[in-house]
Amino acid sequence: MKQYVIIGNGVAAAGCIEGIRSVDTKSRIAVVSEENRPVYCRPLISYYLEGMTTAEKMMYRRDDFYAANGCDVIYGRKAVKLDPDAKKVYLDDGSEYPYDSVCIAAGSSPVIPPFAGIDTVKNKFTFMTLDDALALENALAPNSKVLIVGAGLIGLKCAEGISGRVASITICDLAPRILSSILDDECAHMMQEAMERRNISFMLSDTAVKFDKNKAYMKSGKEIDFDILILAVGVKANTSLIKDAGGAVNRGIITNSRMMTSIPGVYAAGDCTEGFDFSFGSTRILAILPNAVMGGRCAGANMAGGHETFENAIPMNSIGFFGIHAMTAGSYFAEADGGEMYEEKNGCGIRRLFTKDGYLTGFIIIGDVEPAGIYVNLIRNRIPLSEIDFDLVKRSPSLAAFSDKYRNEKLGSVV
Repeated sequence: MKQYVIIGNGVAAAGCIEGIRSVDTKSRIAVVSEENRPVYCRPLISYYLEGMTTAEKMMYRRDDFYAANGCDVIYGRKAVKLDPDAKKVYLDDGSEYPYDSVCIAAGSSPVIPPFAGIDTVKNKFTFMTLDDALALENALAPNSKVLIVGAGLIGLKCAEGISGRVASITICDLAPRILSSILDDECAHMMQEAMERRNISFMLSDTAVKFDKNKAYMKSGKEIDFDILILAVGVKANTSLIKDAGGAVNRGIITNSRMMTSIPGVYAAGDCTEGFDFSFGSTRILAILPNAVMGGRCAGANMAGGHETFENAIPMNSIGFFGIHAMTAGSYFAEADGGEMYEEKNGCGIRRLFTKDGYLTGFIIIGDVEPAGIYVNLIRNRIPLSEIDFDLVKRSPSLAAFSDKYRNEKLGSVV
């Protein structure tokens, strides 16, 4: 029998376990988990702080998931070295695990810039894991003034999670708009207004450059007093195991369509990897949960001798703040790049569809996101718009716009 090792215990690792078991039902699987808890849905940690879910309900798989799949989970340990020649993984406690195939599903870590005086701040937190949320929860008080550095998805979800539990929240970011990597100016402004109605303040095109205990000195010269500091500047892929072993990395671990790295017998999946985004035409990190699960499953099946590929990854974000929902996917080509945009607005929502070379390449929806599954399907499966009634899809997206043959063949794949 083979010996499999999985580094990481997030949703990519869960997908990898299921991929292995789809081919090999008997060999043992060792899972190295830096966190002291089973796999859970990290995007739900803000809802935990809001009181909308519990730690138990955040679990991604059943309590017997590991036992039922023949897994030995090593909790609270970190893999520090990969030796491809000896085919061993070394952990931070000195233990070693031999492998026939290994999957690096190590995820990403928060970026903490070298702010002057950051060490003088007592109550500072990141917001990536459930442990981060639990630590932050212990510091919250009704009279707390909170400063969040970073107006991306992590910072905004943290703000939503704590908004009813503190006195004030200020969010700063060097970018001129919130969610700058996801939304354009108009769409970002709509989401910002929704948050401002909940007494969340923004300082955009500005950020902290220095700290002195509970005071932040801003680039603009302003000063902000706070009780709690949350650092949500960004994340970086955990690539060191592959890089130190001589494998190919860029911003993320480089893999092929079978999720194989440049090192024989070593696979990778999830937020630590790069993938080819065909909607954009280049390779980049595509750190979203569905891609992690599908990539992990592909890696696991191939580790066990299967022949799967994962080639239809696309960037996708589904977000919501205080009841206003937004969803984006694919890439947004401007007219100058040879693309076109269809836009439809109503009182509190907007729908923008981006097309290029006869294909739907991306979309931005704020408000009613229910039709988004049809658009994701068009992008992910590269369906030529000439084969559907695209005018109908624009106005009223449904399977009625597709041919009878397509509906019969693909109905089950619409997500």
